[in-house]
Amino acid sequence: MSETIIKADKAVIRQQKVTILKDVTLEIESGEFIYIIGKVGSGKSSFLKTLYAELPLEYGNLEVAGFQLKKIKKSQIPLLRRKCGIVFQDFKLLTDRDVYANLEFVLKATGWKNKKAIEERIDTVLNKVEMPDKKFKMPHELSGGEQQRIVLARALLNAPPIILADEPTGNIDPETSYRLVELLKDLSESGKTILIATHQYDLIKRYPGRVMRCENGTLTEDEQLTVRPHTLAPADIESIENTPLAEEAIPAEEGLVSEPIDTQAYPAVPTEEKANSDQTILPEETTETPSYFIEEEKIPEVNPGNHSEKQKPDTPTSTEKPFGFELID
Repeated sequence: MSETIIKADKAVIRQQKVTILKDVTLEIESGEFIYIIGKVGSGKSSFLKTLYAELPLEYGNLEVAGFQLKKIKKSQIPLLRRKCGIVFQDFKLLTDRDVYANLEFVLKATGWKNKKAIEERIDTVLNKVEMPDKKFKMPHELSGGEQQRIVLARALLNAPPIILADEPTGNIDPETSYRLVELLKDLSESGKTILIATHQYDLIKRYPGRVMRCENGTLTEDEQLTVRPHTLAPADIESIENTPLAEEAIPAEEGLVSEPIDTQAYPAVPTEEKANSDQTILPEETTETPSYFIEEEKIPEVNPGNHSEKQKPDTPTSTEKPFGFELID
């Protein structure tokens, strides 16, 4: 029997003190394959960012992989994020090192020390995304679709139970998009929970799943588009393919809900928590090693070994923001 891995009860999603989504109430079980759809600016990305605590939760309740997000401590956020593999639209690969070094960096930062174990894990995830021959390629030598598969491999390194994919097909061609979603679908069937924020509705037709719609400041299930596991018959496929899909392209600001919060319905966060939540959780771009992956000690310098002639720096360049979010001290 599947267990509930994400549960929201009247959660309010906010960004820069603006209410994006309100009264979010849902349950997501392990192994579910879920699309988050909606117009540009309707809250898809904000919802995903709240799930991995880039945006703080101030009102309502939201539990992810056993972590209560309204009560989560700063020191617990890296632990939460190890439960969430994150795939971004714009890849976020470190451009000063090859694929192997990108993946090795993440493993060392999350406590892996054994060289043989690191090599085996990198080989495993690259095989999973069908990229074993790209191990020593630099990011600029890869196509957009290949880079996105490497990003998925990176998300799988520490075997997280949840994969959050924010517009993962936005920068790649349709055929490559389909193969990427096939890989995500396979991961779902192996037990991982997959959430994909997308406006590419043809993916839903090809790879049906549960569909949640962001609209008018709410996040609710779209019963018309949702297809539950083991219920898809040929007639269902034909029905989905013939379902008209809403137009998506609107300016981002039109999707935001700017009305004030009812403080009686959503009691204020205690003063100490509020002070923390009003601050940016993560500092601006840094030249230090991303501590998102670090528990107690600094990462030793990357030793490229046989896969590179030049030693690559362990610290990202100051112009890059690796992994798509600011980093915790």
